[in-house]
Amino acid sequence: MAIFTSFGRRRSTPAGEASGRELPEDVRQALPPRFEAVGEALMVAADTRPACAVVGRDVARDGAALGEALDGLRTTFQLVLGMDPDFASVEALSVAWGEATLEFLHGLSCEDPLTGLASLAHLRTRLGELYREADQTGETVAAGHALVVVEMAAVDLRRRAEHQFTRALHLVQVTRMMRAVFAGGETIARLSPDRVAVVVRRLPQLGGSVAMLKDLLDDLDLGSTDLRIWIEGLPAFPESATYLLDELSR
Repeated sequence: MAIFTSFGRRRSTPAGEASGRELPEDVRQALPPRFEAVGEALMVAADTRPACAVVGRDVARDGAALGEALDGLRTTFQLVLGMDPDFASVEALSVAWGEATLEFLHGLSCEDPLTGLASLAHLRTRLGELYREADQTGETVAAGHALVVVEMAAVDLRRRAEHQFTRALHLVQVTRMMRAVFAGGETIARLSPDRVAVVVRRLPQLGGSVAMLKDLLDDLDLGSTDLRIWIEGLPAFPESATYLLDELSR
């Protein structure tokens, strides 16, 4: 749905030709919604990038398409300066619009849309729950839980840049084996294009479960892809767990 309803308002002269350093009221009224801050920055010859970034995020949250946002930026520059926007302003608005849009899309689901795995954000939430529960029960997360991580690594580095969809299909096969072994409702999440992790309890049979998973993974036909599997201990504090996930997701 278009939100820039006032683009077509007519104007007499660019505001850049007007006296003073404040936006004339007629120009202010003619500006597209949300773009007043950009117009004000232009009037005082300030750096427009911060204002463009704020506007980019705002219009994205309003549901505006990128083309509409750029039209609004162009209209603002034309009204105030009588010229098209510079590259830095366009870039700041576009990047902010893209970031806000991705945040919205990521918030729609806790699952990776291609593989059905839990997202990294969902894994962070799950670990946060464990640390909060540990504060109440007195059992440390490090003693009670761990991550089992599976990594797909290319044997032939010349073929490392294989098609993304092929790698995703391999990841689906790996995930199927992980779900067969850890079938008790454990959270299985995609850390990166090449890594999957499952949150498990540190039970006596954990080593046997990991060995069984390794045997199942060894039977998969993944072409030039080799697999690594290991148990990753969880730190004592939630802040350290955040750093750990950042490292594993690289």
